[in-house]
Amino acid sequence: MRLPERLFLGYFAYVTLLSEFVTGRPGLHHQAVLYLVAAALVFALLNRLQRGTLETPILILRDWLPIVFTFIAFREMELFVPAKYDLLFETSWIKLDVLVLNDWGVRSVIEGLGKILPLYLELCYVLVYGLAAYALGWISAFTDRRTIDYFWTIYLSGTLTAYALFPYFPSLPPRYAFPLVQPPTVTTWIRDVNLWLLNGATIHTGVFPSAHVSSAFSTAWAFYLIFPKQRWLGHTALIYAISVSVATVYGRYHYMADVLAGFAVSLLALGVGFAIKTYVPKYQSPETPRAAGNS
Repeated sequence: MRLPERLFLGYFAYVTLLSEFVTGRPGLHHQAVLYLVAAALVFALLNRLQRGTLETPILILRDWLPIVFTFIAFREMELFVPAKYDLLFETSWIKLDVLVLNDWGVRSVIEGLGKILPLYLELCYVLVYGLAAYALGWISAFTDRRTIDYFWTIYLSGTLTAYALFPYFPSLPPRYAFPLVQPPTVTTWIRDVNLWLLNGATIHTGVFPSAHVSSAFSTAWAFYLIFPKQRWLGHTALIYAISVSVATVYGRYHYMADVLAGFAVSLLALGVGFAIKTYVPKYQSPETPRAAGNS
């Protein structure tokens, strides 16, 4: 079984164990064990099928399947929606948002050129949903196959860790908890798309830490580690991750505290990436990228 698949099984096992101890979650009725069993069966079946005549298509399928399981892992957190929100976390977090957006004038700076920066930031936010696919496409095209599992391990370390912390911090996003506190005064069509997506597909367990931020920074760290000679890839991904961080606060999707926590979680992913590259022989000398350039 591949390392990313083991990470998913570890995550589903953790959620199953946690579900036995958490209280005050009316939607939680031992469903977590079904996620664990289903994931184990799928991975075992794919491992078996890959040994036969379907080796190549199954191998490719397993490269991309973590995208689906990441979404499943995210949706599973909906089981932990609390019976009520006491807003204790949110009341303390909002103070930093007011300081940054209002007192430091960050919102005024963003909106100073009209719709240009708000449009850019909202675009960055929505593109996070396709970030893993973009990164995997680039890595598949320009490196050898072993690097795919390496990427997923870094990405999932940051993303699944953020998900795993949601149940401990039940909270509402600032646009719900404090709709009149520092809302954007510039509206764009991409913001409408973001709000539509969030209303239809998001979970309501909590917003701390920001998985948007942790996954974006984890992708940046992965690019730095996988493409050490093409540092412009890492630089570009890092700028994007910073833009996502600004977008989450400006758009009132997250609190500044969520962003800081998401960044901290991504550092764990960075540490995992360094550890694997240092101590796991097959990842110590990845093949030189074939077409990514030499910038």
